[in-house]
Amino acid sequence: MLISLPVIFRGLGVDPFAPSSFPILIWLLLGYGVVTATLLVTVGRLSDMWGRARMYNAGFAIFSTASILLFVEPLSGTTGAWLLVGFRLLQGVGASFLFANSAALLTDAFGPEERGKAMGMNQVAFIGGSLIGLVVGGVLASIPDLPIGPFVLPTWRLIFLISVPVGVFGTVWAYARLRETSIRRAHQKIDYFGNITFAVGITLVLVATTYGLLPYGTSPTGWSSPWVLGGLGTGIALLVLFPFIESRVKDPMFRLHLFRERAFSAGISAAMLGSIARGGVMLLLVVWFQGIWLPLHGYSLAETPLWAGVLMMPMIAGFLTAAPLCGWLSDRSGARTLASIGMAVAASTFFLFLLVPVNFVYWQVGLLLYVQGCGMGMFAAPNAAAVMNSVPAEDRGAASGMLATLQNTGQQLSLALFFTVVILGLSAGLGSSVTGALSAANVRPPDLQILAGLMSSNPTGA
Repeated sequence: MLISLPVIFRGLGVDPFAPSSFPILIWLLLGYGVVTATLLVTVGRLSDMWGRARMYNAGFAIFSTASILLFVEPLSGTTGAWLLVGFRLLQGVGASFLFANSAALLTDAFGPEERGKAMGMNQVAFIGGSLIGLVVGGVLASIPDLPIGPFVLPTWRLIFLISVPVGVFGTVWAYARLRETSIRRAHQKIDYFGNITFAVGITLVLVATTYGLLPYGTSPTGWSSPWVLGGLGTGIALLVLFPFIESRVKDPMFRLHLFRERAFSAGISAAMLGSIARGGVMLLLVVWFQGIWLPLHGYSLAETPLWAGVLMMPMIAGFLTAAPLCGWLSDRSGARTLASIGMAVAASTFFLFLLVPVNFVYWQVGLLLYVQGCGMGMFAAPNAAAVMNSVPAEDRGAASGMLATLQNTGQQLSLALFFTVVILGLSAGLGSSVTGALSAANVRPPDLQILAGLMSSNPTGA
């Protein structure tokens, strides 16, 4: 969806540079992840009680339904855009059912000697889907609307339609092939107080960080807004209260005792830190490619969505190269060394990116992206296998949900952090004359520049 934002906004008839458009953009980009991160732990715990295969099947059904609603959504303008956001949030609900159970189902199905390989193949499927989504989204964004008899089918709607056959196939396949191999614990009670405390706390933190990216008063960001500060403070307070609640209930949602296992606590913490480090990289590189580098090298603005996806392929290729191999190796030699080397390799590429000039030669960045993808693949599969191997069978759903929650939360925090740095940098770097002209149009300059990159548009109109 990221690559296709320009054609979606144009199809809805929404001016991407209107002051009201930036919140829509932020929620289209981040809302899916906010909902997913909020629900993962709860869904993982419920899956231990009601059945992981059943909840996984439900996730496919919800995701497919939301994709159909996104395709047929009839409205346009700002109302249609917010309705699109709502259906996108519903997709996030379905995704939380899938993410919370995938690692647990694989752990149930494979023994310790094969779990690394299984996790590696799972990561390949996930990242491969991301690659296909980037390229297909770019292709659909670059072709004109399709005339069908007296009607015209906007191609931006096909971006959501392509998820439908995948989701329907997944629903049917999961229903026909997946069987419950774990021991269901339906007799246990739902931890309502803990669920509500965690859900409200994490939602307030993620929503506040999202709105921290919007301008407030004369500031280019909203971190000084009392609503943002109040949301962050209240959310953090609830999350601090959450462990005390969980330690006093009979059947807690968050299995705090798992953190006593060193492999679990170290692996899950490393996964979150890795997500914070790399979560915003792909988004900002896409912005850079679409808004700056590709136009500088002679590509028309209409072509940039497709080519931005193509230029990101080395990162995906590196991941696809390393994840299955290192997952297989971790089954034989252990996960610690491979995961540590992988994280170190990925971290080194962040430093090397600092040395890349603004108008870089692509092969240099392409090589860095490939190496970074390899590092991420070396880390992800062995680390996930080590985390899941460290927990008892009856807690695998909760553990899988906890791992996915911290990864998704880290990614959302990373996006907020990266965007804040970029917005503040643009605000400080723009000349006073440009700032004055843009402010006269009632648009904050940093927000305009971010939108220009995402929308593949020239903000000056020249």
